[in-house]
Amino acid sequence: MEDSYQLFIEMNTRDEVSWTALLTGYAQFGKANVTIDLFERMLAIGLKPDGVTIIGVLSACSRAGLVEKGLQYFEPMITEHGIILIPDQYTCIIDLLCRAGRLEEARIFINKMSCHPNVVGWATLLSSCGIHGDMEIGKWAADSLIKLEPQNPATYVLLSSLYAAKGKWNEVAQLRRGMRDKRVKKEPGYSWIKYKGKVHLEKLNCKMIEEGYIPDMSSVLHDVEESEKIKMLNHHSEKHAIAFGLIFVPPGLPIRVIKNLRVCGDCSTQLNSFPR
Repeated sequence: MEDSYQLFIEMNTRDEVSWTALLTGYAQFGKANVTIDLFERMLAIGLKPDGVTIIGVLSACSRAGLVEKGLQYFEPMITEHGIILIPDQYTCIIDLLCRAGRLEEARIFINKMSCHPNVVGWATLLSSCGIHGDMEIGKWAADSLIKLEPQNPATYVLLSSLYAAKGKWNEVAQLRRGMRDKRVKKEPGYSWIKYKGKVHLEKLNCKMIEEGYIPDMSSVLHDVEESEKIKMLNHHSEKHAIAFGLIFVPPGLPIRVIKNLRVCGDCSTQLNSFPR
């Protein structure tokens, strides 16, 4: 980004496109304060933001937890900047509110939208309901998602997680039967890491527990004993891949793991134990 900024400074003419390209780049790397500063400077010199600019700014606010600042920027989009809203901009606000746990506000916002949320918007709401344990709004989001993409297994998995976290195993079983009846298949999770060797996951897992790692049982969607849940968590593919890298990749080299599915809550928690 430093090189990009230097090229930006050296430009003879900087228009809306160049300003937007730079601030969205900073937004993607989580540099919220820089993104907001660039946006304010852009407005100060009389340049008009477009829909892409706003998405960059709102995304930066969302990742930094700057809810009020994001809402402040969203309001004048139509009145001052003449931007025609599309689902992508609405999704940014949904994400902004959901990341802050303000799910009821997100629901009110959605009901006031001039168009229906897209798949990403509903999935964002459902995922956040899983994190915060909001069954009512989560069911509403899941039903809306299923209407849009009835064959998408991710919706059923997220809703199962919500039911399982509440101990509603009958609902979990009913949902799985529904998936079978509709022939909806969940894609198995895979993780890749490029290196030769052998994994000794159990030893590494015991070491992390000694360091303070506490397994997140809510990530296991089966009604079994806790000891069995821990065994299931231990064999998530990303843990194998990271353990593989820690054991065999030479010190100083990055460990890059490629996944085909999102990381579960327990794996995310356990990742924080690896650097120790």
